[in-house]
Amino acid sequence: MSHPVAESAPLRAPLEIEFDYTRSLGPVLSQFMAALAERRILGARGADGRVHAPPFEYDPVSAEPPGDLVPVGPEGTVVSWSWMPEPLAGQPLAEPFAWALIRLDGADTAMLHAVDAGSAAAMRTGLRVRPRWAERPAGSIRDIACFEPCDGPAGVAAGEDAGEVIPGMTITPVRLHYMHTASPGETAYLRGLAEHRLLGQRCGVCGQVYVPPRGTCPADGVPTSEEVELPESGTVTTFCIVNVGYPGQKVTPPYVAAAVLLDGADIAFQHLVLGCDPDEVRMGMRVRAVWDESGSISHFAPTGEADAPYESFARCL
Repeated sequence: MSHPVAESAPLRAPLEIEFDYTRSLGPVLSQFMAALAERRILGARGADGRVHAPPFEYDPVSAEPPGDLVPVGPEGTVVSWSWMPEPLAGQPLAEPFAWALIRLDGADTAMLHAVDAGSAAAMRTGLRVRPRWAERPAGSIRDIACFEPCDGPAGVAAGEDAGEVIPGMTITPVRLHYMHTASPGETAYLRGLAEHRLLGQRCGVCGQVYVPPRGTCPADGVPTSEEVELPESGTVTTFCIVNVGYPGQKVTPPYVAAAVLLDGADIAFQHLVLGCDPDEVRMGMRVRAVWDESGSISHFAPTGEADAPYESFARCL
């Protein structure tokens, strides 16, 4: 059944994306990090004679790896800066500070780091700064807690650990925290899920039904003004068996992530297919939504019906 889209206050919720980015340091950056643990800073001399700090892994001029690394700093000069009045979680300092490009003595390029100047009024281009070393250096970029003005008193770094340190590797936590405001169509879709209803929208020009709603038909560029309630059953159009685990994973591999085309819809959406051996999942398999206690779809499970003919879902591939 269908009816005009109802107006309602949009839903809002804080969202956070977080993962640890891990990479091999390689021979050059391994030397750089090892020197930081000794409270030394190294740079790399390029084919044109310029010294880069931090060191490059491959020369931007010759594309060759650097030779022996050279000591730079530890003091340097602020080249450019921007004040951070409200630091975010995970940043170098909890109090207001400056992000600055700092050209270390003996280097020709600048490195980005935090400067604890006390106030924005104390910051300036040309300010001479020195590193404030972490209390317990461990071979991490966080061994430099921040930089501080050379003409001020020496600050004391907090006695925090540098985090997990694996020789030859670097682990960088990546976090994005933001407030998401749902569109009118998305709001209606989410409110429908709370009632165990699957709501989509139909384009008034081409008649295509989109779920979740998009608000605008991508084919015709017109608002989708008609709300459509769809059944819980659908067809697997394509799928992937996930065999590799990751930290925080809620479903134990192997499991199936599939594109499910709901009956009456014209575009598939991704969800889990559980309730059978992953090797049994196939294109055309008929599935039905399984709801959890929160009012969301936990996963889709096989219905036991005969497979849908290829022609019925080929348009979505």
